[in-house]
Amino acid sequence: MEKLKYENLVVYYFSGTGNAKHAAEWIAQFATKKGIKSNVISIDKKPITEIQDKSKKTLIGFCFPTHGFNVSPKMLKFIAGFPKNLNADVFLLNTRAGMKLSKLFIPGLSGIAQFLPALILLTKSYHIVGMQPLDLPSNWISLHPGLKPKVVNSIYKRCKKITYRFAEKLFNEKHSYKAFYSLPFDILIFPISILYYFIGRFMLAKTFIANNDCNSCDLCTNSCPTNSIEMHNGKPFWKFTCESCMRCMNNCPKRAIQTAHLYSFFIWYVFGSLVGGIMFNLFYNSCFSTQFHPESIFETFVYEFFQIFSYFVGIYLAYKLLSYLMRFKAFNKFINYTSFTYYGFWRRYKPPNNI
Repeated sequence: MEKLKYENLVVYYFSGTGNAKHAAEWIAQFATKKGIKSNVISIDKKPITEIQDKSKKTLIGFCFPTHGFNVSPKMLKFIAGFPKNLNADVFLLNTRAGMKLSKLFIPGLSGIAQFLPALILLTKSYHIVGMQPLDLPSNWISLHPGLKPKVVNSIYKRCKKITYRFAEKLFNEKHSYKAFYSLPFDILIFPISILYYFIGRFMLAKTFIANNDCNSCDLCTNSCPTNSIEMHNGKPFWKFTCESCMRCMNNCPKRAIQTAHLYSFFIWYVFGSLVGGIMFNLFYNSCFSTQFHPESIFETFVYEFFQIFSYFVGIYLAYKLLSYLMRFKAFNKFINYTSFTYYGFWRRYKPPNNI
């Protein structure tokens, strides 16, 4: 009988539309075939305060989506709060925006989605035995229509085989670090990863809106993995804690949730390019008698601070206004017709359930 290093497998996952969930389940399926006891745990909503098994014969895994070329904030917070000094083996698997052009599978990019959590786990004395990016279908519906079901199925079949090969290496005590293959490209987009985490994700959280097709069913509020949706006057309202996981938009039975494209871009431009500069000039002229000198480090820092501050304040106020104006039929139609997600050709993303 084959002697295995691991007797147990525990996989923690965070998933918006199901990609990371499927990856976690595939690894668990492979482990079960090997006679390894498996436990797949979602970190949705309820925090995990301690791990299930502290034995050194337990392999621990983390499966999560890539958000803005970074690890999803909820998973990052979860890993940062994980227990220290267990001396256990762990692996990381991030799903990223895979595409397909004819018969060519196009990989996504991870940025620091693998390396940041790996660094945190190393400081906690874990042994990282695997780092696997998985190019499951891109599901960012705010940016592009959902891929065709035929394309989604073909990408899923390919990724399941890749996941099984990855799992086989882990259970045969072979390390696998495929995440390093795209390292040069990941380094190039490092600035985007940082900007997304500190600025971009908060801006994107305020682009979602529900039109008059919404029947207040509460499906989006009840299923949101980060508790970021509240009901305001019978319509969903997205908080800054939204991670743009796309679960609400893809699962809405009425297709009532849209991305307010034109409105959002206008607000970003106005408050980023105009209001921030006006606020800075008013502040600077009231405090200093000299002209602004961009070569001054202090003055440049103050200017950038006002730019970022105006972004957040402006976007919040503009979103409150948007939420209020959506009560009016004419404005509701305007937002619909200027949102790509409203049109029928803009497919929602549906992962297959039988692969």
